[in-house]
Amino acid sequence: MTLTKTLFRKKCLHLMKNSPSFHKLYKSELVNKKLFLLLRKVKNKNILVYYPLRNELNITKTITYLRKNNNVLLPFMQDTSFKVVPFRLPLQKKKFNIYEAAHSLKKINNIDIAIVPVVGVDGNLQRIGFGKGMYDRFFAKLKKKPYTIFIQTDLCHTNESLCDSFDIKADVLLTPKYELYP
Repeated sequence: MTLTKTLFRKKCLHLMKNSPSFHKLYKSELVNKKLFLLLRKVKNKNILVYYPLRNELNITKTITYLRKNNNVLLPFMQDTSFKVVPFRLPLQKKKFNIYEAAHSLKKINNIDIAIVPVVGVDGNLQRIGFGKGMYDRFFAKLKKKPYTIFIQTDLCHTNESLCDSFDIKADVLLTPKYELYP
């Protein structure tokens, strides 16, 4: 049977959902340490982060650290894509149980670094997400590609090329055990 993007996504989601929850705290801590090392000298940058869902790595320690010297941004869902808004508390639970900051009229044209959750990655280090295509549509609108860090709970990677040309590509993939570069 030929491996397709849909089948691979199902396999990765199964792996993600069946990962023991008591390991998530430990795995999140390991990835936060890797992020600290990677981003420790970053200052005055626009950094897009995600606020973690229950089955994703918890990067709130990294977010807190980055907010001290950078402009931290969160996705704000709009139709089939999103725009970015400044990270401001309190966050509100919205569509797909995603926590978002309040809407903002501030126009942000430049993102320097993006930390993006992934379900899986293919042989080109392209993202396989939850299947909605929101990150792909958002990245397509950007004039300049940000340094992109993919975050994954457990490595779910195939050497095959499964993604489409519009699927976003990582500069680095971080998991608790691995770091992959293109």
